[in-house]
Amino acid sequence: MDVDQKHAPVCLKGEPVTPAPLTERLRDPRGPLFFPVTAYGPDGSLDLDVYRTHVRQGVAAGAAAVFACCGTGEFHALLPEEFEACVRVAVEASDGRVPVVAGAGYGTALAVRYARLAEAAGADGLLVMPPYLVLAGQEGLLRHYREIAAATALPVIVYQRDNAVFTPQTVVALARTDGIAGLKDGLGDLDLMQRIISAVRTEVPGDFLYFNGLPTAEQTQLAYHALGVTLYSSAVFCFAPELALAYHRALTSGDTATVRRLLDGFYRPFVELRAQGRGYAVSLVKAGVRLRGLDVGEVRPPLDEPAEDHVKQLAQLIERGYALLEEDA
Repeated sequence: MDVDQKHAPVCLKGEPVTPAPLTERLRDPRGPLFFPVTAYGPDGSLDLDVYRTHVRQGVAAGAAAVFACCGTGEFHALLPEEFEACVRVAVEASDGRVPVVAGAGYGTALAVRYARLAEAAGADGLLVMPPYLVLAGQEGLLRHYREIAAATALPVIVYQRDNAVFTPQTVVALARTDGIAGLKDGLGDLDLMQRIISAVRTEVPGDFLYFNGLPTAEQTQLAYHALGVTLYSSAVFCFAPELALAYHRALTSGDTATVRRLLDGFYRPFVELRAQGRGYAVSLVKAGVRLRGLDVGEVRPPLDEPAEDHVKQLAQLIERGYALLEEDA
């Protein structure tokens, strides 16, 4: 594909096409999706060495993919050059063993810029977050994501949440757009998701990926799994990969007893602790990584650190979670 073709007006899918490499590699996930935190040093600057270690550890532990510089990775707090450096390190650390998907977002022009930076850094795909601040209609949202998809050769996953909520017919139009490979749902409206999946299945040939993108997705994955959504993000994987993998294995193998034991003994209490503070979906996860021995630094503003007592509760909860695994053994 030459430059003129790559940035030409978007084409619509007509007949079934060969799935994109990202679609192929995520069709049968071997584990949960890894959303690494971004590591900072004591002065708040990027610590790429620690970040490299964090990504390598996650890939070695059994992640199905690395989603770099997304929500858990504080995309909102990164300068473009920091973003590109992190994506490049994630690609190097993954070493081709799993795909690397990079975040993108803000308004259309900036989202296109981040998309091209991610492509230059070697990413395999993009997770495009909602446009910044504005409340757009369906046609405006469709145009936004189509322009991003046309800007690079990378497959795009559209993130539904907050101010980017789609009708089934809009998702059909997205699925027909060359370069858009899937939808990640962070809204949690299962009725809407069922209608979206049904509409796309009925009207668009070929594969289309769906992801559960709710915070601590394990808590809701039983319901999403029933809809046929097998891909989900796991923030817990950042600091307790053994717990996240045990849940994933139990869910995919139909081991309901283990799923319930982990939900009751670890995930539900973790979700309740996470609800104790704003931004804890990121800052509490980062605290968990530090508790497990890797100093990834603190979050950048406007996020702030979790209360000391909440960090102590998290430490106790992690111990309880690993004790559950020992009981199972």
